[in-house]
Amino acid sequence: MSNANKILGHRLRVGVVIPSTNTSAQPEMDDMRPYGVTNHVGRMVIVDQSLVAEPGFNSVIQAMRRTTEPAIKSLQDCQLDRIIVAVSPDAYWRGVDAHAQMLAQLQDTAGGVGITCSADAIEEALARLGGVRRIGLISPYTAIGNEAVAQFFVDKGYEVVALANLGGQSPSRIAEVSLQDLRNAVDTANAPGVEAIVQVGTNVPMASFAHTAEQWTGKPVIANNTVLYWHALRMSGIDDQFDGFGRLFSCC
Repeated sequence: MSNANKILGHRLRVGVVIPSTNTSAQPEMDDMRPYGVTNHVGRMVIVDQSLVAEPGFNSVIQAMRRTTEPAIKSLQDCQLDRIIVAVSPDAYWRGVDAHAQMLAQLQDTAGGVGITCSADAIEEALARLGGVRRIGLISPYTAIGNEAVAQFFVDKGYEVVALANLGGQSPSRIAEVSLQDLRNAVDTANAPGVEAIVQVGTNVPMASFAHTAEQWTGKPVIANNTVLYWHALRMSGIDDQFDGFGRLFSCC
């Protein structure tokens, strides 16, 4: 069916693959849908284990690895134009080379449909925001996850000037943050010399707050769900600009 013959999604159909524990990515991305774009969600079924110690963290990552491809396959008959894989830790946990291999595997699973992942979306956004290299990083994890996330960006050539963490105790509890928690994290990440603030973790409900944070920091504040959806639209030729979700959607 050609796009012209679609009543819904006549501009773009986006698949969104998220963990079963995630309660933030779907509503935030639905709020960002332009006219003529539809979202279609597939769930990776994982167990809500503790992220405080290494065994639990590794178990969650292994579950995501097992269930990402089945979740993509569950969407294969939707005639999608782009698929967002809205999960962060596996991309960062194994490093830059492993991420490239994973991306190729996911694209093969999707039958050639373009894949948007957090690491690639953030890199594209920082380039379009003027070639930003010095970042303040907000991690959703406890200390065990922070090092891998920061090291990934260092390996990509960025300087992580400051790191704040939100201390998520389990995949579902990452979403249990207050506005004050987000404010404190932005203040910590907004160290002298930081050119942009980057938040990772798709279960952190930060899309709207990032727009507010840009007003007082005077810097780009990139929320994970925002940059994923922005990247999926821009890579698909949808260049709509609108307010409420930060600088990316109003300038780039």
